[in-house]
Amino acid sequence: MTHFTRRGFIGFSALGVVALAAKPSVAAPKAELWDRWTRHDTASLVRVDHSAWEQFLKTYLKDNPSGLNRVDYAGVSAADQKALDGYIALLSGTSISTLNGAEQQAYWINFYNALTIQVVLQHMPVKSVLDINISPGLFSSGPWGKKLVTVEGEELSLDDMEHRILRPIWKDPRIHYGVNCASVGCPDLIMNPYDPATLDAALTANAIAYVNSPRGVRIEGGKVIASKIYDWFIEDFGGNEAGVLAHLRQYAEGDLKVALEKATKISDYEYDWSLNAA
Repeated sequence: MTHFTRRGFIGFSALGVVALAAKPSVAAPKAELWDRWTRHDTASLVRVDHSAWEQFLKTYLKDNPSGLNRVDYAGVSAADQKALDGYIALLSGTSISTLNGAEQQAYWINFYNALTIQVVLQHMPVKSVLDINISPGLFSSGPWGKKLVTVEGEELSLDDMEHRILRPIWKDPRIHYGVNCASVGCPDLIMNPYDPATLDAALTANAIAYVNSPRGVRIEGGKVIASKIYDWFIEDFGGNEAGVLAHLRQYAEGDLKVALEKATKISDYEYDWSLNAA
């Protein structure tokens, strides 16, 4: 069986990386709740220490003039890679069930993003995260399906974090603006770790930034061209194109918002799987 994750249904060119422009016949994974991760302590004041991740981001995440934050993978020192490994180990050893819900949500998004960076660093040099072909299954590609860490005795993959924990527990389409798959087409990594106190504002800011970038949605010849994310995860954006358009209008600004108010369909979807390397 073909394995579909955040990458959805993927085509390959001579260069090895191309997103399908047409709508795929098969969608990305549905959000299927892994119930054991719903356990939490509402009264808990325990905070997870994300300072190592913050230091990594401030050192290696580069604000690009084109509007895309890129990671200086090639510049990561052995010491800083070890520090990142230590941060992953810290998260893996966290008793997640003892945290409150807001702390958990920030924990999982930060964990997903840091783990993705770790995987890329472990397999450099690569031109795309799709080149990290470690997921199980004959037709699988990318790193998303491989069990990479153990938390509270459970082996977890990136797929588990996104599709069995984050999406089904919080049911918030803005999750897609928080998790980062190390690709140009993805919403940006941001310069700071996600914090429970500011998470809602950060996800909204991410949504505004992505929707108003050409990677999110643009108008060409009066036609709406949108990110493949809105097609792969259409169930999270209202379940149909009308729902996607309503979502886009919510965050669009200026001329884009005006154009989307008149739009009745999305003409095409695109995605760039090139590595988000500086």
